[in-house]
Formats: sequence, C-alpha cells, structure tokens
Amino acid sequence: MTTADGGSAVTLRDLSKRFGDFIAVNRITLDVRRGEIFGFLGPNGAGKSTTIRMLCGILQPTAGSGTVAGFDIVREPEEIKKNIGYMSQKFSLYEDLTVEENIDFYAGIYKIPAGKRRERKEWVIDMAGLTEHRASRTAILSGGWKQRLSLGCAILHEPPIVFLDEPTSGVDPVSRRGFWDLIYHLAGEGVTVFVTTHYMDEAEYCDRLALIYRGELIALGTPEELKTDRMAEEIVEVACDRPQEVMGEIEAIPGVKHAALFGRGLHVVTEDAAAAIPAIEGLLATRDVPADRVERIVPSLEDVFVSLIEARDREEAPQKEFAR
Repeated sequence: MTTADGGSAVTLRDLSKRFGDFIAVNRITLDVRRGEIFGFLGPNGAGKSTTIRMLCGILQPTAGSGTVAGFDIVREPEEIKKNIGYMSQKFSLYEDLTVEENIDFYAGIYKIPAGKRRERKEWVIDMAGLTEHRASRTAILSGGWKQRLSLGCAILHEPPIVFLDEPTSGVDPVSRRGFWDLIYHLAGEGVTVFVTTHYMDEAEYCDRLALIYRGELIALGTPEELKTDRMAEEIVEVACDRPQEVMGEIEAIPGVKHAALFGRGLHVVTEDAAAAIPAIEGLLATRDVPADRVERIVPSLEDVFVSLIEARDREEAPQKEFAR
C-alpha cells in the first residue's frame, strides 16, 4: 500500500467537525509520515476521539479535507476502513471466545484468504506473546494480555496504518511498557501508528506529538522540540520538605506564574529562573523548610502542556469578556 504522495500516511487540511453550534474539531492541519509513531494528546473532551473517528471513515467532516493511506476521508471512507487497523480504549473482543477463536473471527471479518489465515494467526500469537494463552478464554486474561490480543486483531489484515485510541487506559505500568515494545516493533516494519494518550511518559515514546485543546491544534513537534522551543517560561525544580505548605507562598513571589506538586517537591513556572531561585531560597529559609536543591531544569512534557493550555486560556479570556 502506498500513500498519495509517497511520504505521508495521513494528511489533514483545515479539518473541522461541528455538532450543531458546538465546534468539536476546529481547522486542524497536519501531516503524519509513513512509519511514524505519532502521538495525539489533549485533555478529555479536547476533540481527539472525534478526529480519529473522522480519520477512520466513521464520521463525515463538516469542513476541510484529508487523506488516510492515500484515500479521501470524505469520498472514500469505506476504502479507508479496509486499509487501517483500529483499537479503542474499551476492550471490544468477545470474552466468551478463546484467543484463537477471536483471531479466527476477525480473520473472517477482514476476509483474509483461507490460505493465509493460519500464517497470520501464528504471527499475531507470536508477536503478542500469547502462545501459552492461545486456548484460554479471553474473559480470564489480564488487562495487559487482552490489550495485546486486541492489538493483534486490529493488525491481523496487515494495515499500513493503525489508530490506537487511549489503548493503555487502565493498564498497569509494566503492561503499558510491554505494549509500547509491540508498537516499536510495528513501526520498525513500516506501519504508521497514530496513538492518543494522556500519559506523559507514553508521549515521550512518540516520534512527534500534536497537542489538541478545545478542538484546536495548539502545538506540534518532537518531544524534545516541545520541551526546548515551545515554552516561553522557565521551570525551577524545588526539592524540599513539606512542599505543600509553601506552594501558595511561592506562587505569590513576583514573576512566578504557577507552582505544582511534582513527586516529592515542586515545579515552579516562572518568567525568569535566575531571579526566582534566590527569592524561593529566601522564602524556604524564612519558613525553616529544608531544601535539597532549587535549580532550573528542562521542562517536562507535562510542564509544557500545562503551560500551553494555560496560555491559550489566557488568550481566550479577554475575548469571552468582550463578547458578554
């Protein structure tokens, strides 16, 4: 399967979706390269799932254009469905069937030729590490194994693109790490992986990330680019005792925009770290709060996303006030 331009698996231009007066997705433009692990992030209700449903040929866009696997999302939704894999956060296989029976069932749905079904089934079982569970009823599998089986069934027909919508929601960290090993394996074979997640550690695994907020694309780049280029403020890490006791006072320091608990300390968002650090150290000394370190750090993705979202809220606040 080749894409329309030979390089992009997904192309979107001003893609929009309205439900009555509500704008769920607002003029999104982006390109996803073939073989890329592309992360789509945003808070609940931001428009992630609505966008994915348009890309999968399930929802018609209200406006804009795009292609998936070389097929037009408006004119060729049925062709798109044949050429993608899809896995949602809600486990959707049949729990009363065994692992093998689920795979056989989906092989029939995807109309995989009879001569190739056994080969594909064995590939999925091996890829997902389900050899010892192949005869087990799906209902008795742990969340991590169900997740692997769901992914295996989604790619049984060898699609060039797979969409994973919050695939690791509610799964333990060890199983999540193992699932991402499978994603790397797929990408290494040239499959494009388009994944939505709200886990910041998972976002680090992606080649590039897009942040969607209130239906709009507000940031796009590699994890490193977003952390180094997209954040105007500076982050000061404060490793101290009783951080919750001093958080409010630190936020009151001139130039400090926000402070949040982060692990056993604080991440402080400030306009100027060099000016904020002595002020924070002075405050901690006055309050007799021992501190291991107070230093500027490279922001985490969580810092970046919170900062970008808060900046967008500040931009919109005057407009809302004016509209009253």
